[in-house]
Amino acid sequence: MPVNKKTVIFMVGPTAIGKTEFALKLARRVKGEIISCDSMQVYKGMQILNQAPTPADTKERYYLVKFLSPQKEFSVAAFIKKCSLLIDELIKRKKVPIVAGGSGLYIKGLIDGLFPSPKADIKFRKKMYGYAARYGSAKLHGKLKKIDAHSALSIHPNDTRRIVRALEIRHSTGKTMTELKKATKGIRDKYDVKIFGFTADREKIYSNINNRVDDMFAAGVINEVKKLLKKRLSRTAKAVIGFKESLGYLKGEYDLKTAKELMKRNTRRFAKRQLTWFRADNRIKWFDVGRMNNSGIIKSIAKEIK
Repeated sequence: MPVNKKTVIFMVGPTAIGKTEFALKLARRVKGEIISCDSMQVYKGMQILNQAPTPADTKERYYLVKFLSPQKEFSVAAFIKKCSLLIDELIKRKKVPIVAGGSGLYIKGLIDGLFPSPKADIKFRKKMYGYAARYGSAKLHGKLKKIDAHSALSIHPNDTRRIVRALEIRHSTGKTMTELKKATKGIRDKYDVKIFGFTADREKIYSNINNRVDDMFAAGVINEVKKLLKKRLSRTAKAVIGFKESLGYLKGEYDLKTAKELMKRNTRRFAKRQLTWFRADNRIKWFDVGRMNNSGIIKSIAKEIK
């Protein structure tokens, strides 16, 4: 099926909803190749924890999975740089880039651009917090309104932290947040971006998560964490759900059943945060996987990207 050569497809949603499966099916239909947008699937040696696709899962090209040592940090900026280059390369080869994953900040940064935030100015921050403590955050908000009315409209007068940061940016760069955001560019300025989201009722999502966690324990997630403990893991890698919960068990803080329940609970909470993030983006076309069969969803998406 012919697809606009400058179209980039995004497939997003909460964990355990089936994004990888949908991406693989769509890739076969539209001659696409897949780029993972998952901050944890970049790591090697964490197959059970990060649930990264394996070579056996697919014949399609799948990028940005299991290429980085868990001892190294990974960031939004690093993802955007690597993913942007891959997208350009795929477009040149007349392939359809399919970016699939649930890391909302990574996706937003790639599509809309990464806001060039300056380093912290601790001295200036202390001065502004002191001003707020003496005169109130509303008066500090008034100072912001005079120099950047647009940003002031989106920041509550009681949100001292964000007010201070907006003033700090103006102080450090000589430009307001509004001016810097206008200069920020993402791939939406270069390509036709189509975003498709997958959801289901809460019971189905939670059931999928609980089943996945059960499978992870059956597959040996505790042993995987034991191996990882022999390395000096990066702060980013340690944040993977399941590491902290398994560690508590290994330290004797609670039993295996409790570790499993904690992992299920924390993954459910993560899925809820993902949905909250994505639902705020009105560009996303949503599909309920509990009400439509997979082939029907893929057929609908294919029609949308003609």
